[in-house]
Amino acid sequence: MKKILKWVAVILIVVLFFIVYWNYYNTYSEGNRSGILQKFSKKGNIFKTYEGELIMSSIASTSSTTIASEKFLFSVKKDSIAKALFDLEGKHVTLHYEQKRGHLPWNGETDYFIDGIKTNE
Repeated sequence: MKKILKWVAVILIVVLFFIVYWNYYNTYSEGNRSGILQKFSKKGNIFKTYEGELIMSSIASTSSTTIASEKFLFSVKKDSIAKALFDLEGKHVTLHYEQKRGHLPWNGETDYFIDGIKTNE
């Protein structure tokens, strides 16, 4: 009986490890989003995380103002990337992101995590 319980415990631990990895650490998709960095801040009640908002314009008028736009909300884990983004607010940037299936509270508020920046100016 002890041998069976030991194997059941090992199997449960492996399954739990796989579920946590699959939901919070495995990359579901990755790509680039381009637009104007509208907002970037460090916020949170218990866990302070870096959160940002990118405005992606889909239709622009002739006077270089945006007619239709979509917001892209994202989180940043690395301090070096966060420092660079604070300096780029209001500028046109391309962000490389990784999308996870879920997020842990100490990683950020969104499922999109930025791991690279390219300025477009």
